[in-house]
Order: sequence, then structure tokens, then C-alpha cells
Amino acid sequence: MGRVRSRDTKPEMVVRRLVHAMGYRYRLHARDLPGRPDLVFRPRRKAIFVHGCFWHRHPNCALARLPKSRGDFWLPKLEANRQRDLKNECALQDAGWKVLTVWECELCDVAELKNKIKEFLDA
Repeated sequence: MGRVRSRDTKPEMVVRRLVHAMGYRYRLHARDLPGRPDLVFRPRRKAIFVHGCFWHRHPNCALARLPKSRGDFWLPKLEANRQRDLKNECALQDAGWKVLTVWECELCDVAELKNKIKEFLDA
């Protein structure tokens, strides 16, 4: 697990390129915000998290299946990730920020993802 990255992942890079091509400018991994969102739009007070379906337990997603071995290790670890994500999202919302989570499986349909991000940022 030492090779698992927390930033500059392939899904994150796809979203960053897409958002930049749409003309939006952002900051990366703001240390002063709960959860260090992947993309931060300070003037708009909006943040985007890019989550891997496996690591963050995307509900009803085929990519979020548990490994067959060592379930006693993986289930608590992945559930803790999920609980931490919820806590960070609530903390951001309480501070007046709007939050969007982009899941890894949503990158398959770039046109729909582009619309989702545009609606979020322009609202």
C-alpha cells in the first residue's frame, strides 16, 4: 500500500484537465480545509473531491467490492475512510462550503461528468 498515492492520481488528473479546459481555475489540496479537497475554488466557496470507488466505498458500484482475502483487515479500514469522508464533508458544509464528490467510475462518461461539474460550479 506504500505505492498508493493520495494526490495526482489518474482520476484526479482527468478531472483537473477537464475543469481547466472548461476555463475554471482552482487551487489544489488546500491544507487549511477539512479533508484537503482535491480542487478548491475559493471565490465560489466550492470544493471537489475525486474519490476512488474501492478506497472510498462507492455505494452500489462494482469497483467497490471487497477483496476475498483478509476481510477482517479491509472492511474496517475502508469503512473508516468512508466515515472520515462524511465527517470532512459535513465540516466543510458547516463552514459554508459546497462540496461535490466525483467518483472514479463517473470518468467513463466525460460529457455527463462535464455537465455535472459545470452545474455545480455555476450554481
